[in-house]
Amino acid sequence: MLSLTGVFVSSAVVSLARVHPATTSRLRVLPVTAVQAASTEDTTAARTALFAAIAEFRSAEQAEGKTSIDFGVKGGELDKKSRAPADLRNVWRGRVKSAATAVEDAIQALALCNPTADATKLLGTVEGALCPLHGAWRNVWTTAADASFSPNSTRGDAAVYNVVDGRSGKVTNHIDFASGAQFRVVLRATALSPQRVGLQFRFVKVSPPKPILGLIRTIVIPVPGPFITRVLSLLGRGPKEGPPPAYFDVIYLDDELRVHVTGQGNLFVQRRAPWK
Repeated sequence: MLSLTGVFVSSAVVSLARVHPATTSRLRVLPVTAVQAASTEDTTAARTALFAAIAEFRSAEQAEGKTSIDFGVKGGELDKKSRAPADLRNVWRGRVKSAATAVEDAIQALALCNPTADATKLLGTVEGALCPLHGAWRNVWTTAADASFSPNSTRGDAAVYNVVDGRSGKVTNHIDFASGAQFRVVLRATALSPQRVGLQFRFVKVSPPKPILGLIRTIVIPVPGPFITRVLSLLGRGPKEGPPPAYFDVIYLDDELRVHVTGQGNLFVQRRAPWK
C-alpha cells in the first residue's frame, strides 16, 4: 500500500490520478446550480435503485468470482504508469462488468437528486461537527482497486471506513484486515468548492497482527510533502508527470448515504457508520 519511494500511498477512499476517460463520458459532476430539488419519492426511488444495482453486482461477483487484488503494480492494486490506485473497470468482465455499468447508471440518476448543495460547509472550522461530511463512512461499493479486498488474495479481506473530523479538517482512512492488521491513512482535508475536497497525505500508521519483535505495535510512516515528491519525480523515482492531484467531488450526500468521485475518476458509495 505504500510504494518503496514513499511518493504514493494507496488508501481506502482517496485515489491519486487524472480522471479516467471512460468515467468522464458516463459520469459528470453537476455544478451546484444545476442540481434541482427532487421529490422525496424520486430520491427514495433513486436510492433504492442504487442499492438494488449494488446487490446485483455482488450477486454477479459471487457467481463469477471476485477480482483478486494484491499489493503493488504486479498485484493489480496500482496503475503501472502513475502508481496511483488502479481502476477495476479495466479489469471487470462479463456479468460483473455489466452489473458495474448498471451501478454507474444508478449513481448518475441519484446525483440528480442530491439534496446537499454545500457538502463542504464548515469543514475545518470550530463548527465543523455540523459539516455534512463529518462522521464515519463505510465503503459499500467502489471501482478503486486499492479499496477492494477479498479473502482470495495475499492482502486478504478487510473492512474499510473513512472518518471525517469536520472540526480539525482531518480525514482518516481505516483499513481493518481480517488477519488483525490495521492501516490508518491520515490526510488533511480542505474545502476547495461546495463539492470538492482537496487532500494532502500526512502519515500512515501500520499495526501488524502481532507486535514486531514482541515490542513494536505500531509503525508510523511519514508521507513526503509536495516539494519532496517533486524532487523524487525529477530523480526518476516517481511518475514523469509528477504526482497527480488528490481530491474528491461529492456527487450525492444525505444524512445516511455518500457518493463521491476521486480525481482519478474512481467511484465510491459509502453509508454512514456508528463510530466512537
